Amino acid sequence: MLSELSPSPTCLWEAPAATVLAGDDPGDLPGPWRLMLLGDGSPTRHLHLLTGHPVSVELVAMAEEPEGQAALGCPSEVKELTPPLLRRQVWLSCGEQTLAWAESWWNQDEANQHLQDRNLPIWLSLTQGRSELFREVDGLALVQEPWLEDRFGCSGPFWSRHYRFFRQGRELTVIREVFSPALEEWLGATPRQPLHLTR
Repeated sequence: MLSELSPSPTCLWEAPAATVLAGDDPGDLPGPWRLMLLGDGSPTRHLHLLTGHPVSVELVAMAEEPEGQAALGCPSEVKELTPPLLRRQVWLSCGEQTLAWAESWWNQDEANQHLQDRNLPIWLSLTQGRSELFREVDGLALVQEPWLEDRFGCSGPFWSRHYRFFRQGRELTVIREVFSPALEEWLGATPRQPLHLTR
């Protein structure tokens, strides 16, 4: 049985979108974490390659977003999607380890078209038939929630990013991902404090 949608995680610090889009130097963020958080590759593919385990998706909730509530705690880019909106929340695990939590916002018709198997990673759903996609990373943040700490098994804050998928210039979805510090086993240690971004 699916749970109710959780509120979006509390953002403690966020890099300016213009800084992220410009690819400005993300301060003390180590190289492997830069690739994971700011690269335009598939995170589920990265998790599989890092751990050697396929990514399993645990669907937490998927429900219609009440009109006007999409602006509460969500990335500003969600406002560019055409309502009515659906929001989907999942845990991503490799083997026994939960390595990420994600939420995504969709136009309802787009969700019905692209998410027919709700337990598949979004990347696989969108690229069936080898359709061409463009991913644009819009934001980098540190977030905090007790339920993230419970599931990840460690204290926060946690690195998060959000991005959009486009097809033929049209926005399909906005996705936010939060990553477990357990990834330090493969990516190395990373500071979990605001970065001093430079130009």
